[in-house]
Amino acid sequence: MSEFDYDLYVIGAGSGGVRCARTAAGMGAKVAIAEERYYGGTCVNVGCVPKKLYVYGSQLAEDMALAGSYGWSLSQPEFHWPTLRDNKVNEIRRLNGIYESLLTQAGVDIHPARARITGPNEVAVDGRRYSARHILVAVGGWPFLPDIPGIEHAITSNEFFDLPALPATALVVGGGYIAIELACILHNLGVEVTVSYRRSLFLRGFDEDLRCHLRDCLLQKGMTLKFDHNVESITANSEGEFVVRDSDDGVEAYGLVLYATGRRPLVEGLGLEATAVTLNQAGAIEVDEHYQTAEPSIYAVGDVTDRVQLTPVALAEGMYVAHHLFGEGGRAINYDVIPTAIFTQPPIGTVGLTEQEAMERGHQVEVYRSAFAPMKYSFSHKKERALMKLVVDRDSNKVLGAHMVGPEAGEIIQGIGIAVSMGATKAQFDQTIGIHPTSAEEFVTMRTPVTI
Repeated sequence: MSEFDYDLYVIGAGSGGVRCARTAAGMGAKVAIAEERYYGGTCVNVGCVPKKLYVYGSQLAEDMALAGSYGWSLSQPEFHWPTLRDNKVNEIRRLNGIYESLLTQAGVDIHPARARITGPNEVAVDGRRYSARHILVAVGGWPFLPDIPGIEHAITSNEFFDLPALPATALVVGGGYIAIELACILHNLGVEVTVSYRRSLFLRGFDEDLRCHLRDCLLQKGMTLKFDHNVESITANSEGEFVVRDSDDGVEAYGLVLYATGRRPLVEGLGLEATAVTLNQAGAIEVDEHYQTAEPSIYAVGDVTDRVQLTPVALAEGMYVAHHLFGEGGRAINYDVIPTAIFTQPPIGTVGLTEQEAMERGHQVEVYRSAFAPMKYSFSHKKERALMKLVVDRDSNKVLGAHMVGPEAGEIIQGIGIAVSMGATKAQFDQTIGIHPTSAEEFVTMRTPVTI
């Protein structure tokens, strides 16, 4: 009989926690998982899934605007927010059930309650204590709100997906991908949107050309973008609006104030003080290359480590830990080559190094870039342009990064990501036959580097 109740105790039933628990159980480990909120974590409940459903819903506005030029005669279309919202609720409820079923079928014990670590090998849950040979922390993150007067009047992305009604106007504060994605959804659903960001350009860390191109697209759509802008206070007025005062003494009223100013690891109340686990300056759990903390029995994956806040990364990390602990060892993750999509409208797809990162790492860089109006806009007087870009090492001819803004960018970059992760050269891209007529063929037909 084991000296522990469980071989592995997982705290948090999000993407990384569920994957690790299921995989470990499949390898014969005795596993339990605790979840105090909802199965599937941020992604399923207040992240990727509802966001993408709302993107689909809001994108229809632009599709309908194009329909007339293709011969479709549409009566006055009307949008009904409660239908989209309630259908989303039903779909997420279905997915919650699937996640719970997957855990049960794998033989994982489920504890639907808050877990607290009480020692290197012990967890307290719902008045009981369980011992575990290994503990995995996969509790994710939580939206951050700054401490300014009136911040209680603002909502975060968590509340956005269940708004009782759409406002006529909205201020979206933040410059990361969550802020810009939600701003695009609101705009396409007919809300007059203003984006406030404290720096000079949003989507910091992404390729500069993509950031500038998306900025121009959103301005062309009629969105108001305020850069180098800071909100000082928020007050509610008698008309049900929120009055926002900025650092320039400007005053504007909005029907909604949405803050998407980052997410922080959800470590408060977790009981880490009862262990040797350490946190970095951002409050994230510090782990080594095996996702092991300073407490040998405790591991951590996903957003709580604040490495790369993406669902597929958490899945890969959870899989790694399971194989590391109960299998023949996990396969290391290459964090330099992670295909990523931002579901703005138009969307962004990117994989590998940006032009700036490549130069900072000492590469002699060649850049191939193409901007054009996709074929779907042939009959429209509003020709939204797409951008595609390859970053190539001049000496080795290796493609270091591929970046895109335009229709189906995420779908296209997924395939390009395979080539980049395999170390494909620009010559091999050139040798590949394009699929015509598509936007994607541009990635294999760009021949002349631009001048840097």
